[in-house]
Amino acid sequence: MNAIQTDQAPAAIGPYSQAIDSGASLVFVSGQLPIDPTTGAFVPGGIREQTRQSLTNAQAILAAAGLNLSNVVKTTVFLADMGDFAAMNEVYAQFFAAPYPARSAVAVKTLPKGALVEIECIAAKG
Repeated sequence: MNAIQTDQAPAAIGPYSQAIDSGASLVFVSGQLPIDPTTGAFVPGGIREQTRQSLTNAQAILAAAGLNLSNVVKTTVFLADMGDFAAMNEVYAQFFAAPYPARSAVAVKTLPKGALVEIECIAAKG
């Protein structure tokens, strides 16, 4: 296993890696909060802006692993409010093309730092 790290995405805020290259064929990207890596703060705005930033952060981590969003085979979207699903989905659709990755989207009671969304992904190499 090899840790993937880039300053183009927020640093891990706990004892975990931004991503792990399994050494075989998969890269596991930790859940990405909507933190702007240049400011260390949430991007201003609502669910659309937060979704865009979370996916931009994941994209930067994948780039550090030599991959991009077309390599993503599975995502998990955590929402603070399932009422935000449609707006999140609009932005999400701008980042992925067919064949779309498999996805789970779940509402959770709270997210770290009061985020509206957190997105993790698994990408396949090659």
